Amino acid sequence: LAKFSARHHQHGAEFMAGIPGTIGGALAMNAGCHGAETWDVVAKVMTVDRRGVIHTRDKAEFNTSYRQVEMPAEEWFLAAWFALAEGDASEAEQKIKALLAKRLDTQPLNFPNAGSTFRNPSGDYAARLIEASGLKGFIIGGAQVSEKHANFIVNLGSATALDIELLIKHIRETVLQKQGVELRQEVKIIGEYES
Repeated sequence: LAKFSARHHQHGAEFMAGIPGTIGGALAMNAGCHGAETWDVVAKVMTVDRRGVIHTRDKAEFNTSYRQVEMPAEEWFLAAWFALAEGDASEAEQKIKALLAKRLDTQPLNFPNAGSTFRNPSGDYAARLIEASGLKGFIIGGAQVSEKHANFIVNLGSATALDIELLIKHIRETVLQKQGVELRQEVKIIGEYES
């Protein structure tokens, strides 16, 4: 979305460059970074309910906050309209390039991962708390707390869903015990695994 918008002389979505996932996921959890969030640029959305009825809803119908969107129960996003500003394509492309370079310097993009594992607690950073708890590099099975950015869990090549869930649980318990802070997951776990 960031690159497409920039090519079409639209500004405002640059922050989305490099966020892992889909537009639907970004809408559902209000994904963001660098001080901006998905719903900052949403104008309206289209949803479908369990009966298959399509709804077009304005942004004002949703309560949004940090990594959270309150929406009608049993509805899922199908499409979104974004309110972006017109501007110079090269300026937007340069901003995207700078943001992607920063991600490359600070995030473990050389390993499969799902982005930030935990939400930042008010006034602090999940990565700092995880690192201060001595968990940077900690491994369960094929899943590891990234040595580059402690709020990322990376797949070393053989991680199972169980490995990742056990590592998330271990991180939460350890940070609570050592730092007195209960971390809330940013990633959504969908489905079940066989243990």
